[in-house]
Amino acid sequence: MSHHSATVIWDRGDDVFTGGRYSRAHLWQFDGGVSVTASAAPDVVPLPFSRADAVDPEEAFVAALASCHMLFFLDLARQAGFVVDSYRDQAVGEMDKTGDGGDWVQTVHLYPKAAWQGVAPDSAALSDLHHRAHKLCFIANSVKSEIITHLD
Repeated sequence: MSHHSATVIWDRGDDVFTGGRYSRAHLWQFDGGVSVTASAAPDVVPLPFSRADAVDPEEAFVAALASCHMLFFLDLARQAGFVVDSYRDQAVGEMDKTGDGGDWVQTVHLYPKAAWQGVAPDSAALSDLHHRAHKLCFIANSVKSEIITHLD
């Protein structure tokens, strides 16, 4: 079994905590030394108590799903003898209400586009590669959100 960790750091500073008038900006630190500024999304917590230039948890969730899918897709394409030159996915998460009035990321739409060197897979093979990548993705296997891959 492998373990994966992140450190989340937040400090109130001089902000007034009561009444919700404090910054939601914080730092994510990862074991490889990367630090990322994070915050609640401005549509969840209005500015100036959030940061528009920071990654919010919902964006990170969408990025994690798209990244996991891509990594398995690349490996499966390699195993099938295809050469991928580039890959881009403009993934989008859709929030909705739960039955009890809470919020959740109900659907994540993946829009992967790959550029190929040499022979590219036909549409059936491409669809199969994405289907298999989805089935193998650790993150997709860990969530209840619907994940839809849109192919041209």
